[in-house]
Amino acid sequence: MNVSRRLFLKNGGVALASVGLAPVLGPSFLQRAALAQGSGKKKKTLVCVFMRGAADGLSVVVPHGEAELYRARPNIAIPRNQVVDLDGFFGLHPSLEPLAKIYKDGHLAAVHACGSPSSTRSHFDAMDYMESGTPGSKAVHDGWLARAAMLCPEDRANAKAGKSPFKAVALGGGLPTALKGDAGALAIPDLRTFGINDPSASARSGRRGDSRADDTMMTGAFATGSAAGGFEALYDQAVGDVLHGTGKESFEAIKMLKGINPARYTPANNASYPNGKLGESLKQIAQLIKADVGVEVAFADIGGWDTHANQIQNGAPTQGNLANKLREVGQALAALYTDLGDKMDDVVVLTMSEFGRTVKQNGTGGTDHGHATCFFALGGGVKGGKVYGDWPGLAPEKLYENRDLALTTDFRAVFGEVAMKHLGVSSLEKLFPGYDGGVKSFRGLI
Repeated sequence: MNVSRRLFLKNGGVALASVGLAPVLGPSFLQRAALAQGSGKKKKTLVCVFMRGAADGLSVVVPHGEAELYRARPNIAIPRNQVVDLDGFFGLHPSLEPLAKIYKDGHLAAVHACGSPSSTRSHFDAMDYMESGTPGSKAVHDGWLARAAMLCPEDRANAKAGKSPFKAVALGGGLPTALKGDAGALAIPDLRTFGINDPSASARSGRRGDSRADDTMMTGAFATGSAAGGFEALYDQAVGDVLHGTGKESFEAIKMLKGINPARYTPANNASYPNGKLGESLKQIAQLIKADVGVEVAFADIGGWDTHANQIQNGAPTQGNLANKLREVGQALAALYTDLGDKMDDVVVLTMSEFGRTVKQNGTGGTDHGHATCFFALGGGVKGGKVYGDWPGLAPEKLYENRDLALTTDFRAVFGEVAMKHLGVSSLEKLFPGYDGGVKSFRGLI
């Protein structure tokens, strides 16, 4: 194979510039990419979507077979004749209709009455507990998703060889608590613009072992305002350090980078992502996954779920803030699933929210901070077409603190099962310090 300097700059360099990682990667990235490409092993990926603000699980997956729901919510409960029925008792909010076929095909599951055992009703504390994986304790300062990435068996096996810099990424904003720690996670606000004009914009977690020489080289190149100049310098050093040392595998690694070109990306299979932050984040996660750059864990979030008032609009459950948010989630998840195609066999998507909302509607047509809620699991290996969990009921005597959906599945049972069975994490105790539920708490999602 004859790969010229010009071809590298066109196909590899521009791709790196689009991601905005050139100032922090250096030629060591090509070494890691070449090693990953040559391993011959399919990489499993976990994508987490955090619905920040406490999503109302009783409207996400509606227990329309529960008469108490309609007594507690005479004005805001989704009418039975408008629910997208799943099994005669549970159904999707009508705005989530794009997910119905995925559920029917057995690739989407829900876990109801799920969440954190912590009794806090503080958004910030609850999110911190869930992302650190230690409900009720702030003694652990790294995130469960970062620990999951570090506990993957192939990472341990290849620790001396180095890992892909894309193995742990957050799209759409800053670095979330879930990815803080030793995994070297990257926070990428937008693949299309991140770091191109600002060499200081790289979002490292503080534990990545980058070469100081690489940083100096790339920062100097970018000081001229020329991304091409940076890649000229990168190529010059890479030729001696990588390309002449690993041969064909190195060229395959460079080919791998061509897949990342956000400005010209066209989703596959006529997938259509919705406008908005979540749709763009999941589209860019799909790009990274399809480019085979070694993504193991990815994170995106969407806010706006704190529906204290006007949960529906004009008496119509398909109108209003909640319906609009669910429509965005449904369309974005369905688009990711469609876009990835066969690659979904190696991807699992988990949705989560810090807690749910009260069973009874309040005086302003909304709901207040509650306890348990509903999560989704989507993708390869998921035993879908089912709503998991022990349904506690909504009768007054069954409610948590006489007001909320009771918890019957600890979020660590869901996260832990996916981490162990999908990613290959071997130690639940290291993943979730202090959790005594064990593998017996798993629901059989995977």
